[in-house]
Amino acid sequence: MRRLAILSLHTSPLVQPGAGDSGGMNVYVRELASALAQAGIEGEVYTRRWADDLPEVVDVEPGFRVVHVPAGPVDLPKEALPEVVDAFAEGVGAHLLAGEPVDALHANYWLSGVAGHSLKHELDLPLVSTFHTLARVKAETGDAEPERRIDAETQVVGCSDVILASCAAEAAELTRLYGAARDRIEIVPPGVDHAFFSPGDRAGARSALRSVGPLPGPVLLFVGRIQPLKGLDIAVRALAELGHPTAVLVVVGGASGPEGAAEVERIAKLAAACGVAERVRFADPQPHHLLSSYYRAADVVLVPSRSESFGLVALEAAACGTPVVAAAVGGLRTLVDHGHTGHLVEGRDPADFARHVRRLLADPGLAARVGTAAAARARGYTWSTAAGRLRRVYADLASRAPVDCPR
Repeated sequence: MRRLAILSLHTSPLVQPGAGDSGGMNVYVRELASALAQAGIEGEVYTRRWADDLPEVVDVEPGFRVVHVPAGPVDLPKEALPEVVDAFAEGVGAHLLAGEPVDALHANYWLSGVAGHSLKHELDLPLVSTFHTLARVKAETGDAEPERRIDAETQVVGCSDVILASCAAEAAELTRLYGAARDRIEIVPPGVDHAFFSPGDRAGARSALRSVGPLPGPVLLFVGRIQPLKGLDIAVRALAELGHPTAVLVVVGGASGPEGAAEVERIAKLAAACGVAERVRFADPQPHHLLSSYYRAADVVLVPSRSESFGLVALEAAACGTPVVAAAVGGLRTLVDHGHTGHLVEGRDPADFARHVRRLLADPGLAARVGTAAAARARGYTWSTAAGRLRRVYADLASRAPVDCPR
């Protein structure tokens, strides 16, 4: 394996995560492409052109570049992107045929999977797919997705030569909900950049966060896009349930998706109704490496998502030595060892989140032990390890009979 075409139709690794359609997947694609390049596998990341002034190609580092593919109007909303998948696939195909040959396709998210499915047959290349989120998993938590997406994911699962899962829980979901063949699923956990995300001085970190206002007491932190799936309402209610008059909830992120603006308004009204509006502080999405200051400044990081295939925020917080109180869903069950490296909450009751936060705040020794254990465990997750596992996966493709499917 020498060259790889990485498909990321709906979001670019060059865009700052935390708002709009940009999130953990941006970090995943960027960091993995970089780690693969350093391991000797060149990668071109194909993403949809989202602004008129973008160059066709951006060289990020040796062996890693981003190609902007025209496909529909630049300001097309995410919900309309299925209509331009064919145009995107056509543009990627033309670029691949005109350039150096690649050895495989790696599609990220279902939209790229649909494009990858087409390109696999057109160019006779093996297809590796990472879904990041799954429509049927979201539906089980009350976040219904169009049937079109479910059908598309099912087809991509059936045609992929390898399906990457971040953890055993995601692998189980792929087999249970989509009938994925277990021998075609490879578990490759994401990593964390320990040069940026590592334990540090809490007081110093707090002094760097002047933009969020004074922090006279405990700091709870929520990092992520503001959309119903991420459960910011649970974090606000947990702050109210905590009953600590000086505790502050810092929210780093922006509105996301068609419901994003409405969710921001709903959260503001909820905070006012709960009597904590002045203690919920919003910060704009931050450059990824700067998030470490927020993690270090916090006493506890809340991850109350309704579903998470992995939970990169929980891993980054752990790497910084900050205890996590997270929903017991998806990959968070793998990342958080309940009672040892953090706490998992079954169900959606904010009082249960508050109870675990209260215990950590009341016992600094316990919080220190949990944070130390979390940081130690997080050290096992690196992007170079992920890239090494992927090199083996890609190399094995040469000895696998390609999956055939009716188009």
